[in-house]
Amino acid sequence: MASFGHIAVGLALGRLGGRAASPRKQAALMVALAALAMLPDADVVAFKLGIPYAAEWGHRGASHSLVLAVLVSLVVAVGTRVARGPAGEAGLLAFVAVGSHGLLDAMTTGGLGAALLWPFTTARYFLPLRPIPVAPIGAGMISARGVYVVVVELLLFLPFWGYALWPRRQTVSTAEELRPRGCPGSSRSR
Repeated sequence: MASFGHIAVGLALGRLGGRAASPRKQAALMVALAALAMLPDADVVAFKLGIPYAAEWGHRGASHSLVLAVLVSLVVAVGTRVARGPAGEAGLLAFVAVGSHGLLDAMTTGGLGAALLWPFTTARYFLPLRPIPVAPIGAGMISARGVYVVVVELLLFLPFWGYALWPRRQTVSTAEELRPRGCPGSSRSR
């Protein structure tokens, strides 16, 4: 994938998970989950290290496994718990963000598949439904094929982009809602 789909999924998860948060906190959550959704592709450094694509630690290998998604979600949940936040929700959102990456890559039309079940097996998998064109790697993205992949990916993930980026309805608080509890003249003094 050209990564636009992964980013869209992360942004949409952040919008969903941060729906009760302030716009600023929601935006931060959206960026964090988009980054987590991209995390498995950090394995592209394997190319620079001379690790073959088909190797266990190659592109779409171990970093694309659901086990990695579980480990990342546990780290996020513990970190959120330490910060006195909603650990369960944070862990679940992190799992979906990271775990979706390998599943989406398994829906592409090329490559070697994704090692979804590593370390239990080094086999790589494709899903039966494969509507996402495989993206050229590196400078190959700057080509007619690269443009085609980006356009198709943007269109396929348009619902995620729309949900994530559609303007939020701003609620206007009344003076009564803004008055602190216990303030004289407030019906909220109880």
